[in-house]
Amino acid sequence: MRIPCPFCGERDLAEFAYYGDTMGRPDPEASDAPRQFYEAVYLRDNPAGRHDEYWYHANGCRSWLRVTRDTRTHEVLAAAYARTAAP
Repeated sequence: MRIPCPFCGERDLAEFAYYGDTMGRPDPEASDAPRQFYEAVYLRDNPAGRHDEYWYHANGCRSWLRVTRDTRTHEVLAAAYARTAAP
């Protein structure tokens, strides 16, 4: 898989570290925080198709990217800096 970094251009997957999907994290201060974290980690959806994820260009420009890819084919549909990408 190749990811198009906005700064470095298209690069091999080996240069990046996967952070995870773009879902929000549960509130650690909530009264039911353990249950919320359990559900977020173990009971979350595993979508087939278009999916937004965070990737870190560890062996490149060290930028955080928001990558949209198809989980069935691993085709990268879009990539942008995480700070400027629309949620």
